Amino acid sequence: MYISIDKAAEVLKGGGIVAIPTETVYGLAANALDEIAVSKVFAAKERPFFDPLIVHISELDELENLAVEIPKNARGLAEKFWPGPLTLVLPKRKNVPDLTTGGLQTVAVRMPKKQIARDIIKLAGFPLAAPSANMFQHLSPTSAEHVLEQLGGRIDGIVDGGVCEVGIESTVIGFEGETPVIYRPGAVTGEMIKDMGYREWGMGGGNPSPGLLDKHYSPGTPLFLGLPSEVPQNSGLLAFGELPANSAAFAKVLNLSERGDATEAAANLYRLLHELDSFGLNRIFAVILPKEGLGNAINDRLSRAGTAKI
Repeated sequence: MYISIDKAAEVLKGGGIVAIPTETVYGLAANALDEIAVSKVFAAKERPFFDPLIVHISELDELENLAVEIPKNARGLAEKFWPGPLTLVLPKRKNVPDLTTGGLQTVAVRMPKKQIARDIIKLAGFPLAAPSANMFQHLSPTSAEHVLEQLGGRIDGIVDGGVCEVGIESTVIGFEGETPVIYRPGAVTGEMIKDMGYREWGMGGGNPSPGLLDKHYSPGTPLFLGLPSEVPQNSGLLAFGELPANSAAFAKVLNLSERGDATEAAANLYRLLHELDSFGLNRIFAVILPKEGLGNAINDRLSRAGTAKI
């Protein structure tokens, strides 16, 4: 099941689908310009066709092969944050299949920081559509083992690149004229682009980019965002920083970052949720992180993964 990058490129050229590592999460890759190959990604993940995919490139100049218009601020963001965990949503060229973009006339593009990912794109010779390599609405994978657990037998191979360094999906930014609009928060935060006069996307405005469905990134165990006043039996806690006073009442406690570091928390998020999900708990409760920077991105993922907010 585990294959080399050369074998991965060979499989992709033949229209197959392969899980590849990036710095955010593992992606399930296919030729982004081949509708039949892309359809295999949707089938393996059991993902609805209306949910658009992110297209991955290896060099900045490849962006012009996918987008008909690149606002000045979009190019500025790409030059500053690529390669890295930033996705840009731009008007698409006709060569990008509607299946890849969920029927939208825009395409979501990023250049991953992980060298292995860019090497595979170069060897394949075309951009890769690569949503997270998990079953639809399940937890995103941050290791090759996570991919194997969910998609083993459904895909043509996995490239093991170790644990993902960032650990949560990319920031997704679209544009209204030159104004950046953050559709999905991530490691590139609003504070990092504040000079561009960005704004946050308001919920209820359709599904203009990947990763915006209300229910997403979910463990099998019911997850609640916030701390209960009374801890139910056989409950787990996903903590951050100093443990709450009632932490001893939980059957299992895992800490995203004992020192309260949001970057460390992001890298640990899905791994610890996978771990808590494996203990046979009745419920998982997750603390709400400080609402700034990466804390916003982590809270976003937890809210999409959660059953309810306390």
